[in-house]
Amino acid sequence: MRMISHGGWRNLSLIVVSALLLELVSALQYYYAHGLLEEETEERVLTVLNYKAYSLRQVLNSTEQMMRDHLWDVERNLHSPDSLYSVLTRIVRANDDDKIVGGFLCFVPYYYPEKGRLFEPYVYEEGGRLVKEQLGGKNGHDYTQHPAYKRIQSELKPLWSDPYEYKNASGVMSLTTYSFPLLNKKGELIAICGLDISLEWLGDTLNATRYNPSSFDLFLTRTGKLVGGPPEKRVSVERRNKVVSLINDSTIEREPTFNEHVSVIEFYDREIKDKGYIYTLRMEAAPHWTLALVGYDKEVYGQLDALRIYISLLMLVGFFLLGFIVHRSYRNIYRLHQADMKQERIGSELHIAQQIQQSMLPKVFPPFPERNDIDIYGMLLPAREVGGDLFDFFIRDEKLFFCIGDVSGKGVPSAMVMAQVLSLFRSLMSRGNNPAHIMVSLNEVFCHHNESNMFITFFVGVLDLPTGRLRYCNAGHDRPIIIGQGSLDANPHLPLGVFDDVKYETQETQLENGTTLFLYTDGLTEAMNKQHEMFRLKRVMGTLVEKESCQALVEHMQETVKTFVQGAEQSDDLTMLAIRYHRPENAYILDESIVLNSNIKEIRDLNDFIKKVCGALSLDEKMTRKIRLAVEEAVVNVMEYAYPEGKKGDVTVVAKANSNRLKIIITDQGKPFDPTQKEKADVSLTAEERPIGGLGLLLVRELMDSINYEREGNSNVLTLRINYNK
Repeated sequence: MRMISHGGWRNLSLIVVSALLLELVSALQYYYAHGLLEEETEERVLTVLNYKAYSLRQVLNSTEQMMRDHLWDVERNLHSPDSLYSVLTRIVRANDDDKIVGGFLCFVPYYYPEKGRLFEPYVYEEGGRLVKEQLGGKNGHDYTQHPAYKRIQSELKPLWSDPYEYKNASGVMSLTTYSFPLLNKKGELIAICGLDISLEWLGDTLNATRYNPSSFDLFLTRTGKLVGGPPEKRVSVERRNKVVSLINDSTIEREPTFNEHVSVIEFYDREIKDKGYIYTLRMEAAPHWTLALVGYDKEVYGQLDALRIYISLLMLVGFFLLGFIVHRSYRNIYRLHQADMKQERIGSELHIAQQIQQSMLPKVFPPFPERNDIDIYGMLLPAREVGGDLFDFFIRDEKLFFCIGDVSGKGVPSAMVMAQVLSLFRSLMSRGNNPAHIMVSLNEVFCHHNESNMFITFFVGVLDLPTGRLRYCNAGHDRPIIIGQGSLDANPHLPLGVFDDVKYETQETQLENGTTLFLYTDGLTEAMNKQHEMFRLKRVMGTLVEKESCQALVEHMQETVKTFVQGAEQSDDLTMLAIRYHRPENAYILDESIVLNSNIKEIRDLNDFIKKVCGALSLDEKMTRKIRLAVEEAVVNVMEYAYPEGKKGDVTVVAKANSNRLKIIITDQGKPFDPTQKEKADVSLTAEERPIGGLGLLLVRELMDSINYEREGNSNVLTLRINYNK
């Protein structure tokens, strides 16, 4: 037998040691990846549960808000007990998503002597129609003995009931009820108003989206009773009951596993033969229900386990080749590995930065296909993988908010600054209309966090779409170009990030019908060809011609620049944004007006006027009631705030309509007051905690398609629009 040389033994030992090390590395990688995947899963589940809790709270809030929004209707009909059935019918019909299946009023004994001791009008949905019943005293039913009635009578606070079953002609329904105390002027209870929500609807809503194919959601009361869950065709009753039992048997107050609000329970599901995890989250706000998400091991770690098996098999094959390559290629492999890691880090950094930038910029064009008064197209060509240019736009209250900017420098730092500025722009513009105020706020925030001493040239514009009035502010950016009639004199203030006390001012111009506004960064005018010649503003002006669309205009400019540079490397980011304005010109089929004194007593005439307008347009009762309620709230708001106490004035209401859209224009000569900037009421607060005001404007926003305010001379002009043919 031939002896193995010392060098052979050394190589064989090296192979064995390397094999063991590789196996150890594989195991460490597996457990490390398993730990990371477990942390990621827990974070994702926490996000999902918080989102589910938020969605559930929104459903409950919408029900509570619907109750509060209709209390005025109940109160104004208390004089006529029989009319309360119509009030309850309106409340139930106002439910757009079918979550509310019934509504009732439980009056204190003998509140209506002619109705006897107990009077409980109830309206509920049965077989696609609304049924009206008087349940008080029927079949011995005495609601005054119900625990919920006693609790509300004692505490005078609204509450959500535990789940219960209600049987009618259509079958048995699982319900939960929101009850609200109705008090008289002395603060005494006169009735309890309640809305019934279908638990089946709640369960289907929470399970509409799945975390994994086999996962499901359910939620329980704080006493452990099931409120809602997945349908039986997805999850059997036995599996669902087992999960509920495990949650109730666990110690909810124990030290949580990974979050101060979320706990995890592990179990083995014999039905699907897999290890499961139950993640629970207790809602902090009433009714303090517990949400649970159930997931399974194979769906979470199955791919990782399969990957480990494949890697192990490949390693067995690699061991036979290792002896051949270890002696000759070790150093080259090591150097290549180092180079790959470095390249991977660079690629990962650029990929993340590119994702951040692309996610922040508008990507869908045309962005507003339903509108015919505006055409927009923008593009950004970074000089590197990522750039520091930015642009953005959105429409709020019939106003187009748009911006364009250029961050000093290039690469990842500029992309991060660009993302920060865009986020601040959207946040600030969602609450204000003044470009100068927005620019001041942006500059202050950016200066306080500008450790890298970067700056931004920035242009902000606010275009009022009904009138073409353009207000804008410029922070050191290239002046936009108007194609068509008109001019734009943009004062060049200092860029953002230079000094935190710069004073910016708003300028104004009028865009005529068919006018195009072209905005760009200096990457356009400073584009350079191989002879080091710049494109410059003169060539830009010579290239800008009317095109059939903004996209065609921008693409024509891009092709012209591409031809000019002759393949030379791009030296700076290039961004272009084109906005074409078309003033709405519609043939009106209705044009009516009424002048009211600033007196609430005039509202009756206003209601007659709205009924006349809606009748002329042949609108149904539901649409008429919707328009009447919105216009009434808006006019009352004007009467209360436009004219100081003791001062009289007129409020003019004009109704104009084409074949599709109705426009209500409310004009007064009172003090300047923009109701669209009034802070919305916080509907999550109770009636006692919430300050007066805000609900009227919130109601108008919900009822109408758009609301727009402009100060024209000495007049406040508030315009409401609704598409009555949608």
